[in-house]
Amino acid sequence: MKIEHLEQLTFNDQGLIPAILQDYYTREILMMAWMNKESLEKTIDSGVATFFSRSRQKLWTKGETSGHFQHIVAIDFDCDGDALLVQVIPDGPACHTGHQSCFYRNLITDPAKATGNITILHELADQVADRRQNPVAGSYTNYLMNEGVDKICKKIGEEASETIIAAKNDDPAELTAESSDLIYHLAVLLNNQGVTFDDLFTLLTSRHQEKRGTDYDEHGKIK
Repeated sequence: MKIEHLEQLTFNDQGLIPAILQDYYTREILMMAWMNKESLEKTIDSGVATFFSRSRQKLWTKGETSGHFQHIVAIDFDCDGDALLVQVIPDGPACHTGHQSCFYRNLITDPAKATGNITILHELADQVADRRQNPVAGSYTNYLMNEGVDKICKKIGEEASETIIAAKNDDPAELTAESSDLIYHLAVLLNNQGVTFDDLFTLLTSRHQEKRGTDYDEHGKIK
């Protein structure tokens, strides 16, 4: 397969380029490895991340021994053309240690800035799913699940009403709190009905691109 823009990539003296893998859904950085032109072509042809091992001097496909293949969604390159960002859907942990990401050790964190981001939705969904698989005595999530869909829907109705009241009262702090409660109960309902946040993201993205189709190129990227 001919790779578009291949001539814009800059490989180093060993014919290699660093490739950074990123989880397409969670946006977590998973690992970094090296690709040469052959492994890049194989990655694109096969649809799974394949690299070049400098120690063994051969190609290797992530997951060929563990089964944790990394399925390609998109490959971007930086402004200098000397690094790749590979967005993937992983079959399992990317790190050989069993961690989801190779970047599992923290050097520093500024708590004043690390106040959370969109990934909390996946973390919330994972926690709800874990409660279903591993019930905890006294867990409110387990209580809702045991009561069933009618109870969960009743709580969503209550939280939605309280969110509306907070907005009508022009109380940003209360609106934030009530909206958070609403999203939590929605996460429980989605899990109860076998729906994921990723299902929502897929539909929302489709609707957004359909309504603003001329704003996107053939790859689904904003022009």
